[in-house]
Parts: sequence; C-alpha cells; structure tokens
Amino acid sequence: MLVDWDAYAQARSELGTAFVRILGYFQEDGIKSVAAIEAAMRAGNAAALVIPAHTLKGEARQFGAEPLAVAAERIETIARACVEKRDSPDEALAHIVDLRPLFEATLELLQREANPLVARKPGFGRRAMSGF
Repeated sequence: MLVDWDAYAQARSELGTAFVRILGYFQEDGIKSVAAIEAAMRAGNAAALVIPAHTLKGEARQFGAEPLAVAAERIETIARACVEKRDSPDEALAHIVDLRPLFEATLELLQREANPLVARKPGFGRRAMSGF
C-alpha cells in the first residue's frame, strides 16, 4: 500500500482548506528533490543527496506516503554514512533507481484522492433515501 489513508485523512483534516495547496507544494518539492537526488547520484556526491532525501522523507510522511518516506530515508541514511566515511554513495543506487517511479505512483494516488471530481463510492457522504 503506497498511502496510509488514515494518515492522509488526518493530514487533510488538520490542513483544512490549505490541503490542496500543500499537496501542490509536495508535488513541486518532490519533483525537485527526486531530480536533485538523481543528479547527486550521477555526480557521486553523497553530501548533495542528504537534504533532498531528508525533505522528501518529511513531506511524504505528512501525507501518509510511508513507502516513499522509507525509500527517501534509506537514501538519506546511506548518504550521511558515506559523507562520514568519505565514501561514494554507490550503495544508494538501487534505491534511487526505484525512487522516481515510486514518487510518481504515490503522487498520482494522492492527487486522485484530493480531486473533488473523483467519483466516490455510492452513498458516501449522503444519507440513504428510503421510501421514495
């Protein structure tokens, strides 16, 4: 499951009318973070992996996107260890390869659920009408 819908519902409730705007920021920041992570990996720069991975981790958790948060956290942890050891971040490569498709699939689910035009389950949010 890419999204913990209980955590998503809690975030939606807590953020209220700002929810859609904040989700838009998540999209923008996520696209930038994934691109920065990929660029840092291509450059072999472990230090440049840390901040975008950390940012993606926190924002993903805010929306209940735990698998994405865990993937970003793995990258961040590996990168921090590589910085301390002055080593290349080769160990993070497999996680980084999987990151973009995971981000895109997660974002699609979040946006679909946030769209007010999405068809809901019949009767959801409406009282059942009987006797008519």
